[in-house]
Amino acid sequence: MSVILLADDSPHAQRMGDCILREEGYQVVCVADGETAALRLAEVDPDVVIIDAHLPGLNGLELCRYIKTSCRHARVILAAGTQERMDETAARSLGCDAFLRKPFEASLLIETVAPLARKASLARKAASQAPPALRPEEVQAAVAHALQEELPRMIEEITKKVLLALAR
Repeated sequence: MSVILLADDSPHAQRMGDCILREEGYQVVCVADGETAALRLAEVDPDVVIIDAHLPGLNGLELCRYIKTSCRHARVILAAGTQERMDETAARSLGCDAFLRKPFEASLLIETVAPLARKASLARKAASQAPPALRPEEVQAAVAHALQEELPRMIEEITKKVLLALAR
């Protein structure tokens, strides 16, 4: 089941989004400000984050930037009221995946969320199957071990070549 984090300071938008998304089988977590959304990211580990562009605290663009650097699989939807300004160009440059207007229209909300939730789920699965990243000290230890094993052979081989070159 995909998890949706809905960050909106409007209780009405939260209720509408929560109701629509839960009916479609999503788990929904609602928060009312940007700082709380940022704090809950690790705990909730959402597939999709729907952010009010004019969220108090961290605004929509700031939160989008934070999400895209800290929660790489999560997809971001920026939302704003029909009369509110939304800088889609700036949002796209920060990695925003989609845009919605409020009040949420059920079919449009689902049409926007569903493919992004699938992409996030695939990205999460791919990341979990990737080999774990090596820490620098692990790489250094492996190189040192390989050199320790190969260095005597390399010294012997180089010495033979130098002696042959000097003998000519």
